[in-house]
Amino acid sequence: MSEVVVKQAGDVKLIVLACEAGMGSSLMTANQLKKMAKKAKLDVTVIHSAVHAIPEQADVVLAHAGLAKQAKTKAPDAAVVAFQMFFNDPKIKGVVEQLKAGEPITSEL
Repeated sequence: MSEVVVKQAGDVKLIVLACEAGMGSSLMTANQLKKMAKKAKLDVTVIHSAVHAIPEQADVVLAHAGLAKQAKTKAPDAAVVAFQMFFNDPKIKGVVEQLKAGEPITSEL
């Protein structure tokens, strides 16, 4: 089992939505996440990345449940949050709400 990573809200600057390599649903989800972060007035950058190319500066990585362990291997210092659905998944919205409330993000692996 991996070490639990906790990122304090004020320390989160880069959120990565990771996918296998596709540009379809995951890219649309990344754009949706960018809009949610902007609406919440979060001072964060949101990017879309293939799981094998997650930047080491990532603070929070959102990855589909099937890719979460791979994301954790690639970004061991990031809080990795696994989600099930590309559209309207409560985990994605939850990360934005937690950051807006100043709450930490904890990896789930």
